[in-house]
Amino acid sequence: MRDNPRMSPPTAAPTIGFVSLGCPKALTDSELILTQLQAEGYSTSKTYDGADLVIVNTCGFIDDAVRESLDAIGEALDANGKVIVTGCLGARTGDGGGNLVRQMHPKVLAVTGPHATQEVMDAVHQHVPKPHDPFVDLVPAQGIKLTPRHYAYLKISEGCNHRCTFCIIPSMRGDLVSRPVGDVLGEAQRLFEAGVKELLVVSQDTSAYGVDVKYRTGFWDGKPVKTRMFELCEQLGRLAEPYGAWVRLHYVYPYPHVDEILPLMAEGRVLPYLDVPFQHAHPEVLKRMKRPASGERNLERLQRWREACPQIVVRSTFIAGFPGETEAEFEALLDFVREAQIDRAGCFAYSPVDGAAANAIDGQLPQALREERRARFMAVAEEVSARKLQQRVGATMQVLVDHAPALGRKGGIGRSYADAPEIDGQVRLLPPEKASKTLKTGEFTRARIVGTEGHDLVGVPV
Repeated sequence: MRDNPRMSPPTAAPTIGFVSLGCPKALTDSELILTQLQAEGYSTSKTYDGADLVIVNTCGFIDDAVRESLDAIGEALDANGKVIVTGCLGARTGDGGGNLVRQMHPKVLAVTGPHATQEVMDAVHQHVPKPHDPFVDLVPAQGIKLTPRHYAYLKISEGCNHRCTFCIIPSMRGDLVSRPVGDVLGEAQRLFEAGVKELLVVSQDTSAYGVDVKYRTGFWDGKPVKTRMFELCEQLGRLAEPYGAWVRLHYVYPYPHVDEILPLMAEGRVLPYLDVPFQHAHPEVLKRMKRPASGERNLERLQRWREACPQIVVRSTFIAGFPGETEAEFEALLDFVREAQIDRAGCFAYSPVDGAAANAIDGQLPQALREERRARFMAVAEEVSARKLQQRVGATMQVLVDHAPALGRKGGIGRSYADAPEIDGQVRLLPPEKASKTLKTGEFTRARIVGTEGHDLVGVPV
């Protein structure tokens, strides 16, 4: 039998190693790139060995993240030699105005900023030609995800209109650009259909969704929908309901119109959980930070939120030791955390970032004092959190199971509506009391809370 000259022997797909660093917004950029890689027939790997090329998606926000990203690039170059860099660090300038990544690692093949899927793919095509036509090959409808199958991040916008003095994100990601509401809802629908039980809405400023397009009307399922936070949340809640899925909101600035979302939370359409980056509470510090609102108005808003939805959980992040922060201003921050009753609070000791306006503010504090204030803050925050967790003991809560070996016969790990993945606490699930009760990763269970362990709850599946 003669070989058909038009038939070519099968060849292994080229392999792209991939490293994803940084925040959930960077993670969604990674997912877009991975989706396109698979659409075009590339194989992907989390290791460098044997890869035809490595992509490193970097973070460039604070010094520790910059060091981690530069180290990851160096490791990839040492292990593989062919490296493309993307992400926030790719947009950073170094000495003399040149590209920081190229100054530190001149052997990289290409460097792009964040949210640059096509630029990354162009660089991949240049060095590892694509194996086939993306228009005739199949990829999952929801794209490639780096999260477990049962939860996913949904990025609704890129960039930010704020000019906080400690932050350089707008210089890397640009001003606010809202995604078309129909595109966002379409992605959400595909994720729910693929089995996602928790959708985490992320952006640089979720409350500002649609500001850049003046809340113009888009279309979803043949019906008009405004490009606005309330309408988006309302539609996401409707999409989630048939699947019994959660919708969780992150990076919500406390603008007055956020009050409109509280009825949706009280009705169970979206989770009664808000991730609000307050950063500080004293008006003078907030002014130096160029942050919106003030501590007093934020306390009033929190009170209104709890009146409208008593079960609401608020998490936030703060900065201790900001330039010029006096002891009295720091004490005001501690008083705010106590009075505001923040359920989950994280705190960073202020860290100068190259290019940030805060570097020029008078009154830079010693590193030791910044760290000492951070420790004092966390002690107060943990006291508040522990008291609030104790109030859960005796309640029966819905828990999303993240880990349940052997069908949960020896227990498992899950999260309540009060716990976002990787940043909040967990619910440690004890072995079920009934032998017939099983647990399954990615599914919901009911659990009776019987105790607390640090930042976590302990529950018995019922």
